[in-house]
Amino acid sequence: MRGSWAAAVVLGLVLLSGAAQGAPTPGSAASLADAYRAIHAARVVDLTHAFQPGIPHWKGFPDEVVRTPFTQKKDGFTAQVFTHVGQWGTHVDAPAHFHEGLATVDGIDPAQFVLPLVVIDIHRQAAANPDYQISMADVKAWEARHGPVPAGAFVALRSDWSKRWPSQAAFQNKDRAGVFHYPGWSLPVLKYLYETRHITASGHETSDTDPGFRAYKDDFSLESYVLGLNHFQIEFLANLDQVPEAGALAIVSFPKPRGGTGFPARVVAIIPR
Repeated sequence: MRGSWAAAVVLGLVLLSGAAQGAPTPGSAASLADAYRAIHAARVVDLTHAFQPGIPHWKGFPDEVVRTPFTQKKDGFTAQVFTHVGQWGTHVDAPAHFHEGLATVDGIDPAQFVLPLVVIDIHRQAAANPDYQISMADVKAWEARHGPVPAGAFVALRSDWSKRWPSQAAFQNKDRAGVFHYPGWSLPVLKYLYETRHITASGHETSDTDPGFRAYKDDFSLESYVLGLNHFQIEFLANLDQVPEAGALAIVSFPKPRGGTGFPARVVAIIPR
């Protein structure tokens, strides 16, 4: 039921794309109307943290600075200046973040902004072992329940690490030696999802694709793998515990900085009631 609902909405959006390009799409108006009604009857879950100074971030990045040079009392309106790195808060990593010559943020196809949402849940494993890396057994268990991971999907890794927001210390989870301990992806799973299932993008609740004990050593080989395929990813997702494993849609959006390698993103899940 949920998968059929998501497929119907995606079909409507595909028809819209064809109509916008002048392609004949018999019945597209009715399909789009159905898609609109389905979306507005659905539940919406925000998968995005509000960003501010002091939030979790990569150890080498400076903190955000916010200034308010114009105020309603002084100028009749309020305007702020936000100074932060592109990879701030819930954010998109463009392929160019790690690979010169690949897609920058402004080069990501907006057709990839609406995607079937797959949530793979490892929160119990991560609670028992903060160094946990998702396994092929986890993926195969998901597929046994829901069928093959759909091509073109956005696959989100639920670890419940987002519940530690906004504490940098809680996110890093350092031991006495200063080593970080938080869960992450694994290469076999990423290769399977991108090369066999042909997903469009992936995301996670932690600050890195790689688990903390590797990121501590500046080993970002898993992130480099994803971005090297010319796919984007989203980091610091929120509220994945409020989303079903299958049947929802992800809407992923972000501004369009020319040549940008990353930028704060807004991600929501559309969930059938």
